Amino acid sequence: MCGHMDQMMPASPRRQRLAIVLFNLGGPDAPESVRPFLVNLFTDPAILRVPGFIRPWLGKLIAWRRTKPAQENYAVLGGRSPLRELTEEQASSLEAALANEPGTETRCFVAMRYWHPMSDECARAVKDWAPDRILLVPLYPQFSTTTTGSSLVAWQDATRNIGMDVPTTALCCWHSDQAFAAATARLVREAYAKARAELPAEVPLRVLFSAHGLPESIVKSGDPYQWQVEQTVAAVVAELAMPELDHIVCYQSRVTPQVWIGPSTEGEIERAAKEKTAILICPIAFVSEHSETLVELDVEYREEAEHLGIPGYFRVPAQNSDPAFIASLAGLVRGALQSGRSLCSFAGGRQCPKQHRDCPHEKLRVEAPARAKAEA
Repeated sequence: MCGHMDQMMPASPRRQRLAIVLFNLGGPDAPESVRPFLVNLFTDPAILRVPGFIRPWLGKLIAWRRTKPAQENYAVLGGRSPLRELTEEQASSLEAALANEPGTETRCFVAMRYWHPMSDECARAVKDWAPDRILLVPLYPQFSTTTTGSSLVAWQDATRNIGMDVPTTALCCWHSDQAFAAATARLVREAYAKARAELPAEVPLRVLFSAHGLPESIVKSGDPYQWQVEQTVAAVVAELAMPELDHIVCYQSRVTPQVWIGPSTEGEIERAAKEKTAILICPIAFVSEHSETLVELDVEYREEAEHLGIPGYFRVPAQNSDPAFIASLAGLVRGALQSGRSLCSFAGGRQCPKQHRDCPHEKLRVEAPARAKAEA
């Protein structure tokens, strides 16, 4: 009888398959991977903005010159970057957070920009899984043509090369998302309290919100990154609700002789030392620990601060798989899927002021009418 009833009952509807692709920078997985990783980085047109016929040899030259110091940095981390493992942990945590979404089966994939698994490898894995829909989620809170923009181009090339045509939504940025800001503020608040407890009452404490820098020329040409970093800091400070908080936005990791956006993190460390002010550094554009936090902030800048006699040097940890951060990513996924757009920000439409011509929504605004006219 039970068997007869099972045959009579309608089959459960198939759940829609959602592939979430997490974009990140990537990092070398062994000492011998450092140079090819750097070649991939410095031959990217979004990074090295020189004429195409110059880029291959110039990029390889820069990579050759930077290999030894980069290997020394990664030696501090055991010869490799931890970014892949940390990103895969974030992917697993996000997948678990979305496991009970009604009518949807979700799987998270990782696409690194400059080292494995890169977009072509990831795209093949996504195609093999046969999703009904794809959502692209950068692990960069702020959009830049040098990070999210470059990853989007690489993903489009990879999917075109394998003939994968699946409805896709791209989340371009989430710089001021309230849940992300709240999760970050909690980490800052905890680190601030710990630092304050270790300092004498008379020693002031300043928070340096440190982001990766960019050449000033890229920002002046229309890249919205600096504006978005400032929006992130404003949102986090609002969540902290500490009216007397001494803080500043600054930029690290300058790698070329060009003029870069500022103030520099090194310069702010020097200023704090002169003013006998302790500092708490918060990596505001990175959501995973990697060489720029674990080496540049924790080793190089710390040594410089101690050399200058700074009264205290502290750091806020990156989010990694912090539950509140993962919950904010899950919320961003739900919002992006409900937006009905092929490209969306954390708040739906465009957030950047009009002068930021490299906002991806501007490109979409210009290209969409042209595409529709051509198709007509």
